[in-house]
Amino acid sequence: MENENVMKTGTTTIGLVCKDGLVMAADRRATAGYMIANKKAEKVFPINDKMVITIAGNVSDAQLLTKLIKAELKLKNIRTGREVKVKEAANLLGGLVYSNIRRMSLIPGISHFLLGGMDKDGFHLYDLFADGSVTEVDDYVSSGSGSVFAYGVLETLYNKNLTVKEGVDLILKAINAALQRDIASGSGIDVVTVTKDGIKKVFEKELNIVIK
Repeated sequence: MENENVMKTGTTTIGLVCKDGLVMAADRRATAGYMIANKKAEKVFPINDKMVITIAGNVSDAQLLTKLIKAELKLKNIRTGREVKVKEAANLLGGLVYSNIRRMSLIPGISHFLLGGMDKDGFHLYDLFADGSVTEVDDYVSSGSGSVFAYGVLETLYNKNLTVKEGVDLILKAINAALQRDIASGSGIDVVTVTKDGIKKVFEKELNIVIK
């Protein structure tokens, strides 16, 4: 249906910095007001072979900016002949978000990204807020309507010595806390890791909740 591309995604996305990599995750529910518009909305995407983003906000804006940042990274790689750093990618995407929200439109362009990746300097996680600001995160970050519930779990259980395997377990607990309390989050979970071995989807589950 046509309004799927402008619906808002009430959501929960999380990024974790671990001692041997990153863990990124999101639920699958997309909403339009109080209606669940899509139960299989993926919100974790690789943008090249070493970087991943999570999306929240208006679906049309998030999809467009995801396509644009993929293209921009390819162009930058061709022009410079070198690997694009995660900070460069974050600043490029931040600029796109800033331009998007400042553009005159009948529908406000709202999008919130988390970007995680690896380069020659190590692993990096960035929070790209809906106003285009770019903030590097050295522990964890969450976005979306369910983030307030996820943060409660992260604040309690996170520590900087977590391995990626332990990070996956923690991120599942945090996402589950949001699914239990936030009506706009749910329908499934996707978890992706970024390690020296590359990007890997380590968990995906569709949740079918039947109310009797």
